[in-house]
Amino acid sequence: MAQAAAQETDNTPFYDRWLLSLINDPRDLPFVYLIGQCLVMAALGVGLFFVTEHFWWFAVGYWLLVGVTTLDRFILMLHCTSHRMLFKKKYAPLNKLIPVWISPFFGETPWTYFVHHMGMHHPENNLPDDLSTTMPFQRDRLSHWLMYFGRFMTIGIFELGRYHRRKGNARMLTKMAFGEIAFLLGCAVLAWFNWRATVAVFFGPMVVVRLLMMAGNWGQHAFIKHDDPANAYANSITCINTRYNRRCFNDGYHIHHHVKARCHWTEYPGEFESNKAEYGRQDAIVFDGIDFFQVWLMLVTGRYKSLAKRFVQLPGAPERSQEEVIALLKERTRRFSPDELNRYSNA
Repeated sequence: MAQAAAQETDNTPFYDRWLLSLINDPRDLPFVYLIGQCLVMAALGVGLFFVTEHFWWFAVGYWLLVGVTTLDRFILMLHCTSHRMLFKKKYAPLNKLIPVWISPFFGETPWTYFVHHMGMHHPENNLPDDLSTTMPFQRDRLSHWLMYFGRFMTIGIFELGRYHRRKGNARMLTKMAFGEIAFLLGCAVLAWFNWRATVAVFFGPMVVVRLLMMAGNWGQHAFIKHDDPANAYANSITCINTRYNRRCFNDGYHIHHHVKARCHWTEYPGEFESNKAEYGRQDAIVFDGIDFFQVWLMLVTGRYKSLAKRFVQLPGAPERSQEEVIALLKERTRRFSPDELNRYSNA
């Protein structure tokens, strides 16, 4: 399991008892402490606006500190708390801390992640109407990923707005518009005060984080069965035994996340161990010892042998040689034709 999840006992310190009284699930206590760490990083970011000499040395130090300590963990805390509300209803304003107030310091514009992930990605499940679908692309080509990322960075936000308008999701559309406009206006004001700090604290991280999210999503949804793309076992992967899982709340168990999106992050490892036979029956893709970003890197550099070495032979799945595993992986990364995309589109 990743980080230890708290359960209240007679020996629970008084401050943990108070914190546990604020949140819905005691297993999410690590998030409260992570919020505190992120607020410290945000305060350091604010401090950059008042640095006059040797600014870029301080900025590099800030980036390294954020990157090593909190960036990846914040993004996955944002993910988990988008699916399961952290604070109890009577403390509802605190639930805006992560997606609205802290997120801009970690490359996320207010509400946009929630609107994209909860309002669009999960309902569409990587099928053609999913704006982040990988289906039209050849998933082992860097040139195709660059097109994928370029589209997301340039017109992605407009496509997301159009999607919610078409679906009649006025609340989602309002949240997204508020978040993007508030972020841009805020950065314009801050840039007038100190453009370097605005780039270092807000714009730079936003570009980096959006790049990482698109690389991660590509890895998560690179291997798709052409005859069953709506099946989570057939359009997602799971990565086990990784440092990433230990740091980032078991995010590597992506198959079951799409099977049961509200499953608590502490339950994923046990679910996988208990249901390996089902994963095998579904011929799911599972890798051991690498995370989504390593999968992405190996794919776009054509390192199928490295991927095959990490491929998990599941009980109930066909026993395959390394050559057969490579053939399977190549088949699952093959782009979908326009006719296939039309067949699976709900638009």
